[in-house]
Amino acid sequence: MNKNRQQVLVHWLRSKSKLVNCWLRFSLILGLVNAIIIITQAWKLASLLQAFIINNTPRAALSSDFIALALLFALRAVLNYLRERISFISGSLLRRQIRAQFLDRLSRLGPAWIRGKPTGSWSSMLLEQIEDMHDFYAYYLPQMLLSVLVPIMILVIVFFINWASGLIFLLTAPLIPLFMVLVGIGAADANQRNFIALARLSGYFLDRLRGLETIRLFFRAEAEIKKLYCATELFRQRTMEVLRLAFISSGVLEFFVSISVAVTAVYFGFSYLGELHFGNYGTSITLFTGFIVLILSQEFFQPLRDLGTFYHAKAQAVGAAESFVSFLEKNDEFYGTGSKKLPPGAVSLLAYDLWILAPDGSELAGPLNFSIQAGQRVAIIGTSGSGKTSLLNVLLGFLPYRGSLQVNGCELRELKSNLWHERLSWISQNPALPAITLRDNILLGASTASEEQLMRAVKDSYVSEFLNTLSNGLDSNIGEDAKLLSMGQAQRVALARALIRTPDLLLLDEPTASLDIHSEQLLINAIENSACRQTTLLITHQLKAIRSFDIVWVMHNGIITQQGSYDNLIVRNGLCLI
Repeated sequence: MNKNRQQVLVHWLRSKSKLVNCWLRFSLILGLVNAIIIITQAWKLASLLQAFIINNTPRAALSSDFIALALLFALRAVLNYLRERISFISGSLLRRQIRAQFLDRLSRLGPAWIRGKPTGSWSSMLLEQIEDMHDFYAYYLPQMLLSVLVPIMILVIVFFINWASGLIFLLTAPLIPLFMVLVGIGAADANQRNFIALARLSGYFLDRLRGLETIRLFFRAEAEIKKLYCATELFRQRTMEVLRLAFISSGVLEFFVSISVAVTAVYFGFSYLGELHFGNYGTSITLFTGFIVLILSQEFFQPLRDLGTFYHAKAQAVGAAESFVSFLEKNDEFYGTGSKKLPPGAVSLLAYDLWILAPDGSELAGPLNFSIQAGQRVAIIGTSGSGKTSLLNVLLGFLPYRGSLQVNGCELRELKSNLWHERLSWISQNPALPAITLRDNILLGASTASEEQLMRAVKDSYVSEFLNTLSNGLDSNIGEDAKLLSMGQAQRVALARALIRTPDLLLLDEPTASLDIHSEQLLINAIENSACRQTTLLITHQLKAIRSFDIVWVMHNGIITQQGSYDNLIVRNGLCLI
């Protein structure tokens, strides 16, 4: 990763922190107050030692000072607790916002884009990589300012007490961040390689876990175990590379801190022996001076130590942000950022020189030229790979396109995607039924529907036919991913979910595939009864499902080769409809 790219990623990470600026400022203020208490505490402790050891002050006379010191310790503990809570809140708010942006983007791009990566890769980005950004916002950003302000504050106090010690601090402090940057310059690259290895391992493991039965059936278990071992070994090497950099940078930090503190201690030791006579503004060096400077020497470098610890949080966040920024940047010019809203009513479609594109910009189908009137029913048939599903995906807004595709005279890419999705319903070959109960799956996306609308959708989709076989009717538990329902029953539930939304455009992609004859006939009847209520596009290989449709398109190699009524096309010579 080059330096310019790292700067872009850091700028993106910092731009997200605007939502929690108030929390970050509060954390910074508490850090400064904590530094003032540390200085006061060091002053009080050095004064007690001077009074008790040198001045022989009775212990009873110092009782109030001991109480004050104990209160300072308690106050520091309270401030540290508050800072931790504020850091957690700011980090969690940012993670929630980034995760929401990521999910919104995935929702807008749709399944055509999601299928381009293994599920494990998306899970890794959504969970592990977002979590790895937490410390950047919670600790690194506030610590950047504290690592400058707190040492300056302590340096002013030390120069006021003893200018020689202040000079030692001033000369040695810049060496620490300099060598930290030199050692940690490759940390972001190492973290990025680690995230890539983790994403590949997550996707590989999840895919093999899902196909475990198939792997055993074909006796591929041993081979897959070896491949999994190689993937885990690569991830181990990447992880150890990151840890090696962390240990090296921590060692460099402690080395220079130790040198600085040791030089300060040697200076005071020779001063007490009478060998050095400078640094205290012409007066002798007291025990108070030595103790307070040595105590503050540790606190002077502590913010830099903390920054060194959190510097790896920055490198980790930059490595994680690479995937997110690349994901958010790609293909925006194809999808557009529309904001227009369609007036209510039936939907008409018009395409001119329409080229359907893959997420990477390659051509999937086209050129397409067609016109669909509002309320018209169109059936699309053709061989596999002819572009039928791609056409539905571009209408759903899940694929980019080139050319013109108008909805009621408005370009599709200019429409606001969530408002457009509210106007349509879509049924795929394998419908997703994620809710627990039958009722919740039908009402998914239509939570405000009345009981009357629900029962009408249940009746129109023939869900009522098997409703009595369920223990609790509509409130029955249908299992994870509707495993307690047959494929035909699941398709009817999906149709009920589509119809209850009263869509203006209904898109159906092979809804009768893999169904038995009885379920297929019921679904065809339900589609025919409901198709007259809105504009409908149906992809199918079943000829009996399209007899009543207004127009039939035959697609081949990404274009519409024939179109007309069913009766006209069935008697023509040319491309077979089946």
